[in-house]
Amino acid sequence: SDPPECAYVPQLIWLAGASHYFRKPPRKQRRSLPSSSAWTNKIDLKPKSKKSGTPRAEPAAAPTALRKWLFRLTALLLPVALLGVLEISLRLGGNGYDPHFFKRLKIGSEDYYVQNDDFSLSFFPPETARYPLPIRMPVHKAPGTFRIFILGESAAMGDPEPPYGAYRYLEMMLREKYPGKKFELINVAFTAINSHVIVPIARECAQHEGDLWIVYMGNNEMIGPFGAATVFGKQAPPLPYVRLVTALQRTRTGQWFAALSRKFTGPGTKATAWGGMKMFLHSQIAPDSPLKENVYRNFQKNLDDIVRAGTGSGAKVLLNTVAVNLQDCPPFASLTNGNLSAADRAQFEKLYAAGCRLQNQGDCAGAAQQFEPAAKLDPQFSDLQFHWGECLLAQTNPADAREHFQLACDTDALPFRADSRINAAILNEQKTGGANLIMFDAATALAAGNATKLCGQETFYEHVHFDFDGSYRLARAWAEQIEPLLPRNSNAWAAPAVCEQRLGLSDWSRKALLEHMQGRMEQPPLKDQVNNVRRIALLEERVKQLQSQMTKAAAVQARKDFLQEVARNPEDFMLRGNYALFLRTVGDEPAAIAEWRRIRDLMPHDYVSHFFLGRLLSRQRQLAGAEASLRTTVELRPSHTDGWFELGSVLYVEGKFPEALASFSHALAQRPHDPITIYRQGKVLAKLNRHAEAMDNYRTALKLYPADWEVHYELGAELSAAGQVDAASQEFGAAARLNPGNARAHFSFAVLLAKQDRLDEAQREFEATLRLEPANAKAQEHFAYLQKLKQRAP
Repeated sequence: SDPPECAYVPQLIWLAGASHYFRKPPRKQRRSLPSSSAWTNKIDLKPKSKKSGTPRAEPAAAPTALRKWLFRLTALLLPVALLGVLEISLRLGGNGYDPHFFKRLKIGSEDYYVQNDDFSLSFFPPETARYPLPIRMPVHKAPGTFRIFILGESAAMGDPEPPYGAYRYLEMMLREKYPGKKFELINVAFTAINSHVIVPIARECAQHEGDLWIVYMGNNEMIGPFGAATVFGKQAPPLPYVRLVTALQRTRTGQWFAALSRKFTGPGTKATAWGGMKMFLHSQIAPDSPLKENVYRNFQKNLDDIVRAGTGSGAKVLLNTVAVNLQDCPPFASLTNGNLSAADRAQFEKLYAAGCRLQNQGDCAGAAQQFEPAAKLDPQFSDLQFHWGECLLAQTNPADAREHFQLACDTDALPFRADSRINAAILNEQKTGGANLIMFDAATALAAGNATKLCGQETFYEHVHFDFDGSYRLARAWAEQIEPLLPRNSNAWAAPAVCEQRLGLSDWSRKALLEHMQGRMEQPPLKDQVNNVRRIALLEERVKQLQSQMTKAAAVQARKDFLQEVARNPEDFMLRGNYALFLRTVGDEPAAIAEWRRIRDLMPHDYVSHFFLGRLLSRQRQLAGAEASLRTTVELRPSHTDGWFELGSVLYVEGKFPEALASFSHALAQRPHDPITIYRQGKVLAKLNRHAEAMDNYRTALKLYPADWEVHYELGAELSAAGQVDAASQEFGAAARLNPGNARAHFSFAVLLAKQDRLDEAQREFEATLRLEPANAKAQEHFAYLQKLKQRAP
């Protein structure tokens, strides 16, 4: 296929710089030569020889001209040659990374295309790089196979749990309705990317025999790479700049220069690891910022290129508008109009506060009357628009409420949701898409099923990520759009319960996902939204309901269901992963280990199976196997902090202390404020007889998390060994208070109390030890000796 247009940018720049060698002088600078007669009247052009007086022979002109041209050609080619040598040297030396999205790999006896985790390094600093889902796509598409590519961002990927995303529901529906046809759904979406990243992915997908592309993107245009509120580098540059930078990053030379730039000027973001939405808290943008206009222009051009790549490959392209939570997601940040006079600002704040007070009292009509004049003063204050929309909705006026909810989204200073301009650009693509483009207004279709004609918490967990029901409804809508492309079939589309059984969506899986979302909502900026307490309470209620259903009998039935589905689709690695997690949750670790080994054989290039296998082997004290699996984990995904932590823990138990220290250091470089890792590193330092450093680690860990009894205990042991009895006694006492059920903490505390002649306190601690461990010989011996000391005391 033809290379992307951006691939020619470096050559064009070089030619522009070198073209002065070839330009003729401007016409106005040229002078016509005088006639030969005019010259000969003024000067003799053929000087005489001094001896004979005969004219001297002129040197030949041709060699001089040739030397000039050779010099010019050398001047032109030398920089190119040097860059070529540098590029080849870097490649031969193994420097840089492969910038392609797909890479070829033999798994068993078959050739597959799999995801290339290094692809995203062209757009993200290594510290915060995001990664695609695991992919296993046959190099040679089998006859009769219908191949579907899913392009987009985290919502299209299926975040927070891709195994239960909309594309997975779609896959189950297609399998059920067309049992004799083979479908391949290749999800190339991933977190935090936007259209700038999707363009090169689309151009690679165009080379791989897709029958249908589903494009669902637009949420990250402002916060993704080159967005107006991004934290990953330059904000909203012109598209030619973006194309130039990404083209250079596809060369090893460009990657080398980028690495040097990060080394001397910083990585472009202060984050040492991916921090989720809270990374953007200080990257707010005004609703009327000119940077946003650049983003809209870039998005339209990128969208054109993506659709052109898909339709040009012969595939049908199902292009979606983007649904977002308008009804139940308040703005993440609101910026006030800095141009208001002091009087207008005071009037606005008075009206807004009065409206909020009336709304809290249940007087929505009165609140709306206050919000209306306030909005005339500052119409772009997004919190006001949201509260006004809530009041109108409470008055059963959903049409007007939608207008204000949309304004709240459009003016949000932390734009994590696709706004109305993004969706307008998507709809505008209909004009140029051609016959292979299928336009689908997903935002309107999903809202149409709700009484208020607005999407809210019945569809999303938070702002854009689909709940189980939302994923099913989006998948069902996609299926109906796809149906005309497939053979006629009278079978009905599978119901949600059928899809969820095929997916392995058990109550255990639901509970784990909902608890994950609770943790996410306790982090900023979600935790700062005005309705977040209510959302968390709803999640907690759902978790309690699931917990009541998770009986032993239900676990037996869930296991039978898993085995049935695995037998039906033995190569569905995501289904097998769900089964392995279920087995671990119900306590059957040997069976979970066996399942992770099967997944590893299916997906040897993906770090996930190696990580979970290594962790479970470690719990089973199979340390050699655990170490091997965890080493593979960090080789495949060096940024996986938990992989380094687990490897360090295994190496510690094996007594490989220098290697364990190196592993924990890797983990701390990526997550420097994690108290558990700091504590574990301290234990390694103690084993290496670096006791002062170990104590520093323990104290640092306690500053971050003072309620950890183990850290207090280890610090007490170090202080006791150093002869600091009083300080050690305080730490052992803290450990005993924080974990009163631990006999070891009580015993150590008792011993030091006895050394301090605090005999009554020591007796109480020995008694507590013996209550917990009546057979503890050392405690019995010390307690008996203490009794003798007390009897001798006057």
